[in-house]
Amino acid sequence: MRPSNNYGPRQFPKKLIPKTILRALNNLPVPVYGDGSQVRDWLYVEDFARGVDTVIEKGSDGEVYNLPGLNPKTNLEVVRDILALLGKPQTLITFVPDRPGHDRRYAMRGDKVLSLGWRPRTPWLEGLRRTVEWYVSNEWWWRPLLKDEFFAKDTPWGGTG
Repeated sequence: MRPSNNYGPRQFPKKLIPKTILRALNNLPVPVYGDGSQVRDWLYVEDFARGVDTVIEKGSDGEVYNLPGLNPKTNLEVVRDILALLGKPQTLITFVPDRPGHDRRYAMRGDKVLSLGWRPRTPWLEGLRRTVEWYVSNEWWWRPLLKDEFFAKDTPWGGTG
């Protein structure tokens, strides 16, 4: 099984969505690589789990199934959507040098799993809202995972990746 980029509650804070949420909650700069035009296809974690169930129940042994999110977004769109959900200013966005060899787009087809009747059900902003609300309500979970450098105001990424 090959999923597109997953997101949702309990994702480790070094990943784009939780890192953006946590830095914005703390009114820290939110880094965006390059111009933020890298595109990723986002799949809410509950839709991924349903996709796994579908493949187990209806799939063929030995087949490989792509699980697309059908939610392509640029990194900049993702960050802007999170800031809007949190009521934070877009001025928190800080553009940082792009990583060497950074992929411009991750995309996949999901014809085989779609033919089994699976489709992602969670609209992008609904899944993102649920994710943001979870991080807002569960500081007890994420705070111990972070190093002090994560919250440093003088470095856009902090020390976690």
